[in-house]
Amino acid sequence: MAKNTIRLDTSSYFVRSFAYAFISLLAFACLIPFLLMIGTSFTNENVVRQYGFNLWPRKFDLLAYRLVFENPNLVIGSYAVTIIMTFFGTAIGLFLISMAGYALQRPDFDYRNTISFYIYFTTLFSGGLVPYYLLIVKVLGLKNNYLAVFLPLLMSPWLIILMKNFTKSIPFAITESAKIDGASDFLIFMKIILPMSKPALATVGLFLALSYWNEWYNSMLFLEANVKYRPLQLFLYNVVNKVEYIRNSAASSNIPPMDIPLETMKMATALVAIGPIMLVYPFIQKYFIRGITIGAVKG
Repeated sequence: MAKNTIRLDTSSYFVRSFAYAFISLLAFACLIPFLLMIGTSFTNENVVRQYGFNLWPRKFDLLAYRLVFENPNLVIGSYAVTIIMTFFGTAIGLFLISMAGYALQRPDFDYRNTISFYIYFTTLFSGGLVPYYLLIVKVLGLKNNYLAVFLPLLMSPWLIILMKNFTKSIPFAITESAKIDGASDFLIFMKIILPMSKPALATVGLFLALSYWNEWYNSMLFLEANVKYRPLQLFLYNVVNKVEYIRNSAASSNIPPMDIPLETMKMATALVAIGPIMLVYPFIQKYFIRGITIGAVKG
């Protein structure tokens, strides 16, 4: 009996060791592109053209970052706009989406299936760009208004469905017992449902935060050049386009080759854009994974 126990312990030890080694190797492989981005962003453009991308800069150069931060006030203003939108958009969107998901899974809500169908239907078909633009500009009058960027991202059909599927895992008997004790629907939602939905809230919150942080398309459509501070992604997008235009113009007009850091600048802008949001993910990773799996299985 003791020999069998020793064999089992030994075999399980080797299995765990192999699993840890494999996961570590996989994690390192996923980390390589990020390290490649960092190394290239600090490399001289001519070296990148000659030798390609490298994990470690062959010739250290900060020109790409100097061009990105050429006007620090615009960078800080863009960061401020994006951070404010991300914070308030995530908070308000979480509240609205969690209320919608909770209401749509209540068995005593007669129209839950009809409303759920309409929400799901919007994921299959859309009115197109022209009706959407006319709605924002002509009907709502939000041209050159940050609300044109803020409001469309507040509610997402997919996130409502995810929250609805998660709250189904909470026994309805808990809600019924609270109603018998005299609690209102809103009090049940705030005091019982929300504390039990932390994994789903973390998951939906992360998706909302990423949506606001990476937003650039609505900003490009509805915020014109006279808006001083644009969201960060659009600001960086315009910086890269400006550098690419200068480089192409120089080549087409027979101007001598210029040391324009186009490739290194792409890496630098990517690093500037994803840096802050990456700091948030480790703190909610466990809730994110749990929320995704439960929301998927319980449907």
